[in-house]
Amino acid sequence: MTVLVTGGAGYIGSHMVLALVDAGQSVVVLDNLSTGFLWLVYAKAHFIKGDCGDEGLVAEIIQEHSIDAVAHFAGSIVVPDSVTDPLGYYFNNTVKSHALIRTAIRNKVGRFIFSSTAAVYGDAKENPIRETSPLNPVSPYGTSKLMTELMLRDTVAAHPLNYVVLRYFNVAGADLQGRSGQSSQRATHLIKVATQAALGERSHLDVFGTDYPTPDGTCLRDYIHVSDLAHAHVLALDYLRVGGARTTLNCDYSRGYSVLQVIEAVKRVSGVDFETRLQDRRADDPAMLIAGAERIQQTLGWKPALDDLEAIIAHALA
Repeated sequence: MTVLVTGGAGYIGSHMVLALVDAGQSVVVLDNLSTGFLWLVYAKAHFIKGDCGDEGLVAEIIQEHSIDAVAHFAGSIVVPDSVTDPLGYYFNNTVKSHALIRTAIRNKVGRFIFSSTAAVYGDAKENPIRETSPLNPVSPYGTSKLMTELMLRDTVAAHPLNYVVLRYFNVAGADLQGRSGQSSQRATHLIKVATQAALGERSHLDVFGTDYPTPDGTCLRDYIHVSDLAHAHVLALDYLRVGGARTTLNCDYSRGYSVLQVIEAVKRVSGVDFETRLQDRRADDPAMLIAGAERIQQTLGWKPALDDLEAIIAHALA
């Protein structure tokens, strides 16, 4: 049995490949390298350069490598870019997912893991946010991901396909052995840009909004170590292989940190007092996004091993 990992040359996908191969599983990585990096692909995995929306190529891979499960990470992820290029995001994240799902069904692949996002909840009015919370994305990125979730939901009613959707919030950190990490210079995640400031790769760090209804006036977010997240995906695959039914799960620590708390932690860990500049709020930034993660622990038996903000930051810096 072999797992096809789309987007396996990207940040989260490459960590999934590491986790699978470390667990003794056979892996094929499919990535067009538009945003990924070939050096992030684990040498013990089989790499194919190509697009997940190429149905002919995907069908060949499934047949040649006896694929029994697909883990789908490929896609565009920068929320502001989705606002300026909505059609590009719907094509990359929704149309290509449709092609991938259809090819999996036509070639009798019955297990599918989808990398989704807390952006499907939009500006949530309740915290912690649980899987039953209203779905109201406020960006084309969030909508494009939700549309794929809906396609999967409706597909299982007509075809023998089971899936796990994992919705995660703010992913950070890096492989403990230094084999992979967040490498995109255009990354917008707070811990990534704060570590860049600490390393002198940015002149300063902007803080957007200090008047939110939170303890220190800055936004609260839930962070998860990328290796814990990858482990959750491996458990999701195990769950499907023993006959687990379709399910959608939040994946995070249910613990919020403010922007200023994260910045101070990066300064402590790095020993660098980099400059911060206070700016006005950005449009559509919710004051608080914290996951309710009880369901994933009950369903998959997932137990985080790296729930420590300073450890996450130290691995990101390394």
